[in-house]
Amino acid sequence: MIRIENLKKIYLTEEVETTALNNINLEIKQGEFVAIMGPSGCGKSTLLNLLGLLDNPSDGEYYLLGEEVSKFSERQRALLRKGSIGFVFQSFNLIDELTVFENVELPLLYLKVPPSERKTRVEDVLEQMQIMARKNHFPQQLSGGQQQRVAVARAVVARPKVILADEPTGNLDSRHGDEVMQLLSNLNESGTTIVMVTHSPAYAEYGNRTIHLFDGHIVTENINGKFHV
Repeated sequence: MIRIENLKKIYLTEEVETTALNNINLEIKQGEFVAIMGPSGCGKSTLLNLLGLLDNPSDGEYYLLGEEVSKFSERQRALLRKGSIGFVFQSFNLIDELTVFENVELPLLYLKVPPSERKTRVEDVLEQMQIMARKNHFPQQLSGGQQQRVAVARAVVARPKVILADEPTGNLDSRHGDEVMQLLSNLNESGTTIVMVTHSPAYAEYGNRTIHLFDGHIVTENINGKFHV
């Protein structure tokens, strides 16, 4: 599903050149749940942004669903994101002026899904996320855990091939964090590929593989409890 080869990301200013990612090689298969760990500033979010087509690499190749996409234009990236990638962020990124239903419906509006199908799909995913009773509430009327449930619902309603989650439990207490991780685990068990950045070793254990980054390099990999360097 995802394959990157010798991927680099360099940020340039007038005075400084910063290498955020340096010769990253990684393959993620359909149905995997991969956790990415490492200290702050090691390149985790940069890697997730590149995987999500929110930015282009400086060098290297990125294959998504069998297509080389590293040189795509912004318009091409946007089209591919809409139908293939769902995002879950630490800060929820819900729109305060829209209800829960309307926030979750938004990706389907961009995809021009007919109204009757939109209603069915939104209600189905709200039931799945156990947030249906709040569908007419606004984000500020919800707890942090409820807001993240809505964010997960919005990420999956368009039935993406892969979900990219950037510290999805970072703003939650342990109980609500556990609930969100269980939601992601359930989605993975139903076939959705998940790539998650986390600082939590306990939450990384939900995945079947953990990638450790340091200074823009993959330094270690933990697969099913076996440690590989």
